[in-house]
Amino acid sequence: MSNEGDIASAAPSLFDSTLVADPHTGYARLRAAAPVHRTSTPSGEPVWLVTRYPDVRAALTDPRLSLNKANAQTSGAYKPSMPPELDAHLLNLDAPDHTRLRRLVSKAFTPRRTEILRGKIQATTDDLLEAVAGASSSDLVQALANPLPMDVICELLGIHAEARRDFRAWTDTLLSPEPGAAEDSRAAMRRMHRFLLGVIADKRSHPTDDLLTAMIQARYESDSLTESELVSMAFLILFAGYDNAVHLIGNAILGLLLHPDQISAVRDGRTSVHALVEETLRWNSPFPLGVRRFALEDLDIGGVDIPAGSRVWVSIASANRDEREFPSPRRFDPARRPAHLAFGHGIHYCLGAPLARLEAEIAITSLIHRFPGLKLAVPADQLNWWPSFHKRGLQRLPVVW
Repeated sequence: MSNEGDIASAAPSLFDSTLVADPHTGYARLRAAAPVHRTSTPSGEPVWLVTRYPDVRAALTDPRLSLNKANAQTSGAYKPSMPPELDAHLLNLDAPDHTRLRRLVSKAFTPRRTEILRGKIQATTDDLLEAVAGASSSDLVQALANPLPMDVICELLGIHAEARRDFRAWTDTLLSPEPGAAEDSRAAMRRMHRFLLGVIADKRSHPTDDLLTAMIQARYESDSLTESELVSMAFLILFAGYDNAVHLIGNAILGLLLHPDQISAVRDGRTSVHALVEETLRWNSPFPLGVRRFALEDLDIGGVDIPAGSRVWVSIASANRDEREFPSPRRFDPARRPAHLAFGHGIHYCLGAPLARLEAEIAITSLIHRFPGLKLAVPADQLNWWPSFHKRGLQRLPVVW
C-alpha cells in the first residue's frame, strides 16, 4: 500500500468555504495530492473522499460499498439527516430491496415514457418564456430553471400547483450548508413528511392517472411496497426530480453564455443541444458528490487503505474534471466524448436522467431561439453560487437580451 492516505489524512475539512466557492480548483489540487483523502464533514463526521475518475467509477459499482446506513461504523456519531419515515428510498438501500423498489417506479422514467412528457415540458417552457418576453432582462433561475422542473415532476406525481412554492423553500433549507442548518433541515423534512402524507391520503380517496396513484395501488395490490417506502419514494422522486434539474438547466445556460460561439453553433445545428447538455454535466456537474457509502470490509481504493465501516464519499465533480480521463478538462467542449459520471454509474444510475436531460434540452433550445441577443447582465465573477458542497448551482442568473 502507498502512504498517500497518510499524507492526505492531515488535511483540514475538505468542505470549507474555499472549496465550496471554487470546487474545481480545489479538487484539482486534491487529485494531484492523493486519490483519497481522509477528512470530516461540517458536522464533524469522519469521511474518506475519493477524487480520481477510475477510482470514483469503480467505487460507484463496488458491492463492498453499501448505501445502507446500518453499515456505518465510523468513530464519530452518525446522525441521520432524515426522519425514518422518509429514509426508506433507493439512495439508502442495497439489493435486493433496491432492485424491488427501482422496478416499481422505473417504468415511469424510461426514455420512451419520458418522451411522452415532451409536449407538457415544451408548453410549460413556452409559458415561462412568454411571461418575461415583454421585459429586456430577467433572472433565468427564477423565471425558468426553478419552475420548469418543479411543474414537470409535480405533474408526473399528480401534486397540485399551490403546494410547489413551499416545497421549493423546504428543498433550499434541506441543502443549506450554514452552521446550525442541520436542525432547520430536520424541521423542513418533518414539514415535507406531513405534506406527503396529506397528498397520499388525498390520492387514496381521489385516485388519478399519475405516478403517485400507481405507487399507492402497488402498495395495496401486491404488498411489494411498505407504507414507509411509499412515502420515502415519493419524497425522493419529488426532491431529486426537482433540484438536480434546476441546476443542470442553469449551468447549461451559463456554459452557453460564457461561450457565445456555442449559442450560434447550437442554433444553426452545428452542435446538438444533447451534446451541449452532456458536456455541461461533465464541466459543471449539478450534483458534486455521490451518495455516501459505507465500507462493508477493509478496502483498498487507489492504493489507500479504507477501514471497514468507514463513510466514503465519491466526488463526481472531481472525477468529471480528471486530467487522466478528459484532456483539457477546464475547457467547455461539447464535441468531446460523453464519459461523465454526473448521473452515477451501475445499479444506482439516476432514475430521472432521461427526464432531466429532456427538460434541459427543451429549455435551452427554446431560450436561445426566443431571445437571440441573450447575454449575461453581470460579469461572471459576480454570479452567486449556492454555498453548498451538496449541489453546484447558481442562486441567480441575471441576463439581458
